[in-house]
Amino acid sequence: MSDWDAARAAAARIERATSLRPEIAVVLGSGLGALADDLQDGVTIPYHDIPHFPVSTAPTHRGMLAIGRMAGRPVAMMVGRVHLYEGYSAHHVAFPVRALRALGIRYLVLTNAAGGINPHLTPGTLMLIADHINMTGHNPLVGPNDDRLGPRFPDMTEVYDRALRDLARQVARVLGVTLVEGVYLGLGGPSFETPAEIRMARTLGADAVGMSTVIEAIAARHAGLRLLGLSVITNLAAGLGEAVLSEAEVVETAARVRGNFTSLIEGIVRGIDTA
Repeated sequence: MSDWDAARAAAARIERATSLRPEIAVVLGSGLGALADDLQDGVTIPYHDIPHFPVSTAPTHRGMLAIGRMAGRPVAMMVGRVHLYEGYSAHHVAFPVRALRALGIRYLVLTNAAGGINPHLTPGTLMLIADHINMTGHNPLVGPNDDRLGPRFPDMTEVYDRALRDLARQVARVLGVTLVEGVYLGLGGPSFETPAEIRMARTLGADAVGMSTVIEAIAARHAGLRLLGLSVITNLAAGLGEAVLSEAEVVETAARVRGNFTSLIEGIVRGIDTA
């Protein structure tokens, strides 16, 4: 079965579960899944009930697709994602993005928990992703290209949509929420980075580091989706603070910023057609 046919099969299963036809999807990263609880008139579909969909194994990633209304608009939310470190290939990591595109999604918001490298990015800061550096060693477009999914050589000059970034900044200003723009560097994980790796990332121009997002972003750009990326800075990267890095710190900080994060996403969803 081709990737496009598999994506259509997944989309058909989702369409049978709800009459809502969202054009906006949000992927919720580590510790951020509670946002889906705010959807109105929502339905949830476990990933294992969707054909060909990879199933999350990472802690705090609940592994379900929620579809409901936010700010009066139908929205799809992936409550958790899959990662390379779970043993999945880049092809598997990209598949949900392709299924969402087959579902009719036009706008995709990728969120994640990240370690702050830039000294201005302290835990609790929200970072708007301006660009990324893929240091995972993987690319979801390797192999034969299916033109129904996207072009053989997609342009990556502007992965993260400029107009959507402008909208996010406008929403943040109205809310009084601090939103710092920066470059995200993706590594494979699951071990946290070493201080030497963080020095390397800083030299390369990265402001934050994490274990997700870049593979999905490449697939989204390939598919022609308009993409926005948001990082919640949940910890200082290795060597920049005294604390021992742990998942517990990530989850605790994500919970602390839930109010600002939720308000920002709601504002973006409300105004996305104006971007």
